[in-house]
Amino acid sequence: MNQPRNSANRPGTDRPDIGRGLSTDEARRRLERDGRNELPQSTPKPPWRLLLAQMTHLFAGMLWVAALLALLARMPVLAAAIAVIVVLNGVFAFLQEYRADQAAQKLRSLMPATARVRRDGAVTTVDAAELVPGDVVLLSAGDRIGADLTLADVDGLGIDASVLTGESVPEHPGRGDTVHSGTYAVEGDAVGVVSATGSHTSFANIASLTEHASRPQSPLTVQLHRLVRSIAVLALCIGVGLAAVALLLGTSVTQALVFGIGVTVALVPEGLLPTVTLSLAHGAQRMASRHALVRRLEAVETLGATTFVCTDKTGTLTRNQMAVSQAWTTAGPVTVEGDGYDHAGTVHGDPDAVSVLAAAATGAAACVVGRAVHHGDSWIAEGDPLDAALDALAWRAGVGNPSVDARLPFTRKTMSSAAAVDGVGYLLGAPEAVLARCTRGLDGSHAELDTLASQGQRVMAVARRPLTADPSTQTLQDTVSGDMELLALLAVADPPREGVAEAIEVCRDADIRIAMVTGDSTRTGEAVARKIGLLGDKGVVVDSSDLPKDDAALANLLDSPDGAVIGRVQPADKLRIARAMRSHGHVVAMTGDGVNDAAALREADVGVAMGKSGSDVARSAADLVLLDDHFATIVDAIELGRSTFANIRRFLTYHLTDNVAELVPFVAWALSAGSLPLALGVLQVLALDIGTDMLPALALGDEPPDKRTMRGRSRLRAIVDGRLLRRALLVLGPTEAAVSMVAFVVVLLLGGWRWGESADPVVLATASGSAFAVIVLGQMANAFACRSEEDPVWRTALTGNRPLLAAIAVECVFLTVILGVPWLADLFGGRWPSWEGWLFAVFAVPAVILVDAAYKARRRARAEHEYAAGTR
Repeated sequence: MNQPRNSANRPGTDRPDIGRGLSTDEARRRLERDGRNELPQSTPKPPWRLLLAQMTHLFAGMLWVAALLALLARMPVLAAAIAVIVVLNGVFAFLQEYRADQAAQKLRSLMPATARVRRDGAVTTVDAAELVPGDVVLLSAGDRIGADLTLADVDGLGIDASVLTGESVPEHPGRGDTVHSGTYAVEGDAVGVVSATGSHTSFANIASLTEHASRPQSPLTVQLHRLVRSIAVLALCIGVGLAAVALLLGTSVTQALVFGIGVTVALVPEGLLPTVTLSLAHGAQRMASRHALVRRLEAVETLGATTFVCTDKTGTLTRNQMAVSQAWTTAGPVTVEGDGYDHAGTVHGDPDAVSVLAAAATGAAACVVGRAVHHGDSWIAEGDPLDAALDALAWRAGVGNPSVDARLPFTRKTMSSAAAVDGVGYLLGAPEAVLARCTRGLDGSHAELDTLASQGQRVMAVARRPLTADPSTQTLQDTVSGDMELLALLAVADPPREGVAEAIEVCRDADIRIAMVTGDSTRTGEAVARKIGLLGDKGVVVDSSDLPKDDAALANLLDSPDGAVIGRVQPADKLRIARAMRSHGHVVAMTGDGVNDAAALREADVGVAMGKSGSDVARSAADLVLLDDHFATIVDAIELGRSTFANIRRFLTYHLTDNVAELVPFVAWALSAGSLPLALGVLQVLALDIGTDMLPALALGDEPPDKRTMRGRSRLRAIVDGRLLRRALLVLGPTEAAVSMVAFVVVLLLGGWRWGESADPVVLATASGSAFAVIVLGQMANAFACRSEEDPVWRTALTGNRPLLAAIAVECVFLTVILGVPWLADLFGGRWPSWEGWLFAVFAVPAVILVDAAYKARRRARAEHEYAAGTR
């Protein structure tokens, strides 16, 4: 169904009487025709569909088939165990997806509940959802704007449009200008006529961008899905193939079926997905301790993959506290020291210059209405941040809050405001507006203005002139119209945050590219970027209007190791930058705090929102919320993300090693046509995967970052590569399997078994328990070996991962219980090993450690040789 058009958008519509507004009847008719002033809503997927999808993908489907086959083979315990694994995996994944954000719906929370309008000639308050095109709306400082308005009357109106434009400085629109829904008035008053409501507003356009911006799959999700599919197909093929071989060699159909299920279960790491999920959750907890709140678990690992960071300036790289740090006066330069908006501070300079600054500070503070106030434990801006900075300057200069006799509010036309104090008229405004009215004190001012502006600071000029009559608005207007004396140029800056420069240097060492995307001017952004080291000699500085139209050209321009600054950025620009850099092969992290950033935050691989200054929409659209709004926290999160990636590789190596040791007994049984008894039962395989391997694997996910974590871009290799597979499948796995099978055969032979004969059940159970114990102890050693991909066990601190020590202790208890409790031993098919079996189990520990150390030494030697030969 087509949406109704707003009457204000149609030519020929009768304009309302500004003094009377719409009639109640007319407002009702327009509401019925155009609809309520509400944003369109999307319908989320029902929870049951999300849960069902997690229970029916390829990995889950294969295990369901295995459970069904086990049930048909009259093995209900095995079928139930497999079903429990599928359900646990599905619930974990469902809980993650169910928390998926609803950013477009969150936009509704920024719409005001009520609005003051004129109807039938009287001012009344109505539900904001009932605003209609043509309504006459009255605005005052503090009001949230509920629809797009065309201003009909303006009295010093200041609009904070940062949630839409990204600008850190309030706008001062004039008569005939449009102000948009979602913004709010910070000063002054105005009367406006509603020009657009509901889905036709600028707010709705951003909601549409957010709604249609696709959230990319994380690198971890892509790689894990590929790994799971590969393992699933491989396990099924090998299981079916070896079952067929077993049939050809004379085994019964039931034995072949059990064998096929065993091979499939042995090859599938059932604990992999819950282990990954819990590892990511643990990484999220660690990030929270560093002031980064993760909203989507996959973002933990994706952060580690980040190669390109698009960061805002205000509040992230800077403190978001404007302050006058220096001034040029007609008597000389002055520097100002102070913390944020705190009234306490000092000024330094020649006494005459300090005196002139005091006069300028008096005039500046008198011309503004915003103030720096003490709130709780900190000083904050009440009103315009620039006003608060000038108020703080007055206190630091020793003049405090001057008593104002008359004031002319800031107007866009004159780019200035004025005030009368003790018989003197002061003018404050943009330098070009103030200097044009001055005839005195101009020597050197233009050169100094160019110097301050080139530093990226916002410059305000202050001038004075004695009043020509008693203070009044008209007298003040006449006084400041010309023939004024320039007092000072005030440089207002938002200082960089502590630790930002160091964090940027860490990014360079990690080969992470950084671009500043700001709604402020390019000159301001460049000055801040150079001060904090974001922009190098060959860095890119460009205004958003000059960005290349082609996405490939845009990516090539911004992909600079010396950084980039893009000024005057619009919402669509951020969205396009995210897409262009992703298509260029980068993993993109995008910061944002306003409604205008929501679509770009969803489009980026990792959306990073501000927790303190950000809007609800930005926080809802983001994957990561910075609780302290600090850029350095992003870098900390990237380090933890890289560490989490390394930890996932650690426990993947650990899991795959175990899978080899579990598979070999089934292969040996099939190739011997049953002449060699099966060393492990299917339930023993499940016990190894879930019972003994889970806790050490999780403990490996707690391994802290090492000194190599933030060096270079090595993180970009696949999560499962040839290096990992060679180590797990050709080194560690075969070592465990060899010791396990030798232990099994030796215990059988010592118990009187001969090749091709049926083994005594007690001897077989003892031999099976011995093989089981070898794998468990071998996995204990493997856990310590997997703590590092480079160093042998003895070069890693034993107490460097205390959870691993606890997990090993629990694993020892589990081994003792499962082999020592008679009814459990009978259920799983193994008994307490003989002393020969325990001897082999103990031997497995040094065997795994030494073989792993030898492999690592050989790999290091090869790498050194290749480096020396210049082939690496």
